Amino acid sequence: MKFLLAAVNTKYIHSNPAVYSLKAYAEKKDSDLKGQIEIAEYTINHQISDILADLYVRKPDAIGFSCYIWNINYVLELAEEIKKLLPQTVIWLGGPEVSFDADILLKAHPFLTGVICGEGEETFYQLMQAYRQAQEEGKSFDTVSAGKFQNAEVILSEVPFLYEDSAPFENRILYYESSRGCPFRCSYCLSSIDKTVRLRDIEIVKKELAFFIEKKVSQVKFVDRTFNCNKAHALAIWEYLLAHDNGVTNFHFEIAADLLGEEELALLAKFRPGALQLEIGVQSTNTQTIDEIDRRMDVERLRRVVKRIHDGGNIHIHLDLIAGLPYEDYTSFAASFNDVFAMQPEQLQLGFLKVLKGSKMHKRAGDYGLVYRSKPPYEVLYTNWLSFAEVCRLKRIEEMVEIYHNSNQFTMTLPVAVQKFPSAFAFFEELADYYEEKGYFIQSPARSYRYQILLSFLKEKLLPDETQEMFYAECLTLDLYLRENCKTRPDFAPDESPYKENMRAFFHAEAEQHNVLGSAYAQYDARMLARSVHIEPVRFDYKTGNLLPREEYLLFDYKDRNALTYEAKTYRIGMYTDE
Repeated sequence: MKFLLAAVNTKYIHSNPAVYSLKAYAEKKDSDLKGQIEIAEYTINHQISDILADLYVRKPDAIGFSCYIWNINYVLELAEEIKKLLPQTVIWLGGPEVSFDADILLKAHPFLTGVICGEGEETFYQLMQAYRQAQEEGKSFDTVSAGKFQNAEVILSEVPFLYEDSAPFENRILYYESSRGCPFRCSYCLSSIDKTVRLRDIEIVKKELAFFIEKKVSQVKFVDRTFNCNKAHALAIWEYLLAHDNGVTNFHFEIAADLLGEEELALLAKFRPGALQLEIGVQSTNTQTIDEIDRRMDVERLRRVVKRIHDGGNIHIHLDLIAGLPYEDYTSFAASFNDVFAMQPEQLQLGFLKVLKGSKMHKRAGDYGLVYRSKPPYEVLYTNWLSFAEVCRLKRIEEMVEIYHNSNQFTMTLPVAVQKFPSAFAFFEELADYYEEKGYFIQSPARSYRYQILLSFLKEKLLPDETQEMFYAECLTLDLYLRENCKTRPDFAPDESPYKENMRAFFHAEAEQHNVLGSAYAQYDARMLARSVHIEPVRFDYKTGNLLPREEYLLFDYKDRNALTYEAKTYRIGMYTDE
């Protein structure tokens, strides 16, 4: 017997822990199943024909697809076509996208054999046992009772570690689970259905984290729905990671920030920059909306906690908003956006409500005038409070936030530019309108040209005098050189020719004396230094926009970068003209 567990991921860099967990759990329960379960991973970017060819060559007796909103249509097409090619192969689906309407799904798609609903490890093991028994008795797999298999609850600590064989996961993001379930009742989320939180034994967790640390994997994402809902569990894991930090691995957690106490905050402040990422689902700061979606959140405490973490300068903060929630209109959403932007996250994700089958939001959609797409990802079209035109406008704003904020490529320019507008939301709103007017959404300008677009936008909207235009051009030039040592100077950059002699003199002096860069460049001569680092004349005070009494210089060291922003380390060096 050959049962193939197939995952269709969004990108190659992603992995699917579900299929690996099913395989590992079944083989642990019955070692005779080893060799009978295979795994195949694909992406939605593969041609359907290529996957069909691969599945046909494998010729499994049974296939199980892991289904989510991003791949369900793709999977159903695959399943229908492979059934034509391998009519004797039975096809099972599992995962959150098929767990809540299995009967309807099976009736609509007769080429499917059955659906495993909810948590799958124990149920899949029982299915494998049934198929093996049928095989031993010489019976067809069709004799196994199919249809909807309800999940059997799993003891989390009995699920084997997925990554003992690390070869399939090389150069990929690894996902790790230390708990299942969520204590909260957020009406848009499927996690609210499983209200009991089950924890993996902390000693097992530590042993498995040691594997990641020893292997120096680049990133591990915890998939726990609210990682810090159990304080003792979260503290134990963070304390272990701090004590065993390898200087390389980044760990990502989804947390409820307003639950963090002084003990957790003090501990988080001790981590090396770049060791942790914290994703915090704010969703809205409108108190009526928060109440309506059954969410528990103290916005003021959230603001204080995020500021405390941000002030530490060592942790990447990712804050989420959701457009389309009840009682959140365009103006209210703008207020939520401004509240969250003021918290200064490295990433601000502006998402749109997905009306998931099985959620309370799905059941109450009619009450909210919530109209959404009929097919995955079931995204909101409009509500009683938000029109479709406003949703479209928010999508354009979302793209501006991705390009100009979340890219972390405009950290010098954005803070001063945003202050010139009524609010942060107004800045991105007007920038989106400018992109629309100029046709940039269709043209998709190259990354390097986005600097020039921003300068042109600021020039048009703020109507600065010549000095102010020079100021923004200088900010954008610094932003560019903070991230890359460009060999071709951008057109908007200020003329550096008057300062060339000073810069040449610095490189000659530094090559001999190493006063600024030190031993890292001890073997570099003046010409090598000039190619490896960059010096930029600075004529403005960044905070005020006023001209300095005389120009100064910033030296960019690309060997030494900020672990959070990847910005080059800068030195202010005291060279002046002979005037």
